[in-house]
Amino acid sequence: MDFSFSADAEEFRVEVKAFLDEHLTPDVFLGTRDGTIHNDALHKKMADKGWIDGSIPAELGGGGRDPLDMLVLIEELQLAGAPCDGMAVAAVVAAIILELGNDHLKETVVPRIIDGESLCSFGYTEPDFGSDVASATTAAVRDGDDWVINGQKMWTTMAHVADFVLLLTRTNHDVPKHKGLTFFVVPLDTPGIEIQPVHTMGTERSNATFYDNVRIDDKWRIGEVDGGWAVMKSALKFERGIAGGQFPSATLIDAAVRAAQTNVRPDGTKAIDDPVVRQQIARAMIDLEVARCFAYNTAFLASEGVMFGVEGSMTKLFVSESYKKHSNWFFDMLGPDGLLSLDTPGAPEGGHIEEHFRHAPVTTIYGGTSEISRNLIATSHLGLPRS
Repeated sequence: MDFSFSADAEEFRVEVKAFLDEHLTPDVFLGTRDGTIHNDALHKKMADKGWIDGSIPAELGGGGRDPLDMLVLIEELQLAGAPCDGMAVAAVVAAIILELGNDHLKETVVPRIIDGESLCSFGYTEPDFGSDVASATTAAVRDGDDWVINGQKMWTTMAHVADFVLLLTRTNHDVPKHKGLTFFVVPLDTPGIEIQPVHTMGTERSNATFYDNVRIDDKWRIGEVDGGWAVMKSALKFERGIAGGQFPSATLIDAAVRAAQTNVRPDGTKAIDDPVVRQQIARAMIDLEVARCFAYNTAFLASEGVMFGVEGSMTKLFVSESYKKHSNWFFDMLGPDGLLSLDTPGAPEGGHIEEHFRHAPVTTIYGGTSEISRNLIATSHLGLPRS
């Protein structure tokens, strides 16, 4: 089996690394300390390189890069720890609008997104329903040429710095739940929208958003009335196309190896002298290579025009669960010093391993919980019956 990339993809990798060496400065990282894993200047520079719309098919008006190129980009961004949460969301929203949106959205929203001038957020999840997005109750009621929206959303990450939210609403209560949904691209400066911070234990900031008689014109609707499920499927298609590369354990393992080699324990030994620690480092590195194989497979399928499904769930489940396992191992390896948090004087590796320990469990929730991923794999891949 040959897992090597094409010469063009490897040339692109060199380009990405050179870009990060130049632009990923200490100031870029310091700007994320409030939990917003995004940097405006870096985002704009990536847009100028044509990377924001790279995953959007050329036939829709996007950059049309090969999915393997986009995997190289995501892999290098993650290996470098670049704050780029806004990039993937922006690309997905732009792609959906280009595929299903009206002329108003295509002409006024998409150029701002692709140019890196505007950010977006997803408004799917509600407090009472979690990953069951089809049960959304945030209501949009027709009033002439306008819609009036009332309700609330949870985990609208980036909303406090974004210009738009891709909002899922309930427009029909008299049909099966997945048939009565409608999507809107809502400007977040519209009167009646309130954004409240939700700080996670993984240091990231998300948001709760509230909609109180928010009035928007029908031109902000995307897709058909009550046709939101088709928009959701489009969103999942484009999310899978750019989110295959997931390597959060990579920077954790690097930090753990450095800490194991340098930190001296009370008995005068180093963690690297412990055979259990060496075994855990080796196992973590093996898991990382397995994660790469999962990611490379999904990117290869996408490059061949295959609309993969369960493969994305398999990748996400393995990556997040192994990441959580690795963070537990290396947090324990540090002993009491591991409790020193990020940027605390004397914290091993500046507290980054402790930060990984808090962040890892969160990755098993967002983007589809591990439980949902296991159900999808069980029914769609293993053919097990639904309970």
